[in-house]
Amino acid sequence: MSQLEEMQTFVRIVEAGSITRAAEQMNTVKSAVSKRLTDLEKRLSTSLLKRTTRKQTLTGAGRDYYQHCVRILDDIYEVETALSDEQSALSGRIRLAVPITFGLMHLSPALRTFNQQHPDIRFDIDFNDRQQDLVAEGVDLAIRVSNLTDSSLIARKLTSTRLLICGSPGYFAEHGTPQTAEDLLYGHVKLQYTHVSSSWQLTGHNGDTLSVNLPAVLTANNGQFLHDAAIEGKGLILSPDFICSDAISKGLLMPILEQSLIHTDIGVYAVYPQTRFLSRRVRLLIDFLKAYFEERPDWRCPDIK
Repeated sequence: MSQLEEMQTFVRIVEAGSITRAAEQMNTVKSAVSKRLTDLEKRLSTSLLKRTTRKQTLTGAGRDYYQHCVRILDDIYEVETALSDEQSALSGRIRLAVPITFGLMHLSPALRTFNQQHPDIRFDIDFNDRQQDLVAEGVDLAIRVSNLTDSSLIARKLTSTRLLICGSPGYFAEHGTPQTAEDLLYGHVKLQYTHVSSSWQLTGHNGDTLSVNLPAVLTANNGQFLHDAAIEGKGLILSPDFICSDAISKGLLMPILEQSLIHTDIGVYAVYPQTRFLSRRVRLLIDFLKAYFEERPDWRCPDIK
């Protein structure tokens, strides 16, 4: 049996939920399907399924192998479809890695619009702020809000976001509103995002660069949580405008020192591994997201230049 047939059999076993049901769907006998699985596990020198008389569950290796098999089979199907000129309807799975807040606030409506146009494409989305190993975790495409440094990835810029220092009117009423970068050094506190530097780089009143590290009264790995705490007056935040623009428009947060903050623009990128075959459905999604965010970066505050 070829490796491709082994992959197809394994995927059928997993998705059917049992060897018996897989055999029925494949119109063959249970013993034949069971032998194919045994031969596959022997060839890979690892256990893919834990089997009892009542249920089957994937091992860690089995879960990884299943994800890779599904992606490979989807790609083969798409290549064959393209060669036979049957491209009118796209189908298959796209596994996405997406930062939590940007994904929920801005990417989700874009993906729903894309899915309305291509209903046979299935999204498998991991909302997570950590930097994932796209190859090891079988990710087709990741959205990253950062200044990219990983040279093993191919990136396409979709749009950009601007960093702003913000606080609530109540906070400034209590602590004063800084007019210069130096003013931050007297009595101000911050809400710290886990995944960024604790120091803020600003230009002082005499043109010198200041590295300001305010006392952190709260640290969290989610920007939306810190945004909500800032509205309550707990401290200052350094926030991308895709999170804080709505609160600024409503007067719940006020940006300060907009001309003093250095390195304010951050790119929003679609990234994928260099070694990854980029399927037509993924290429189409990247093109769609590029056009979507160029037309409507809906987090831009009209009063913030």
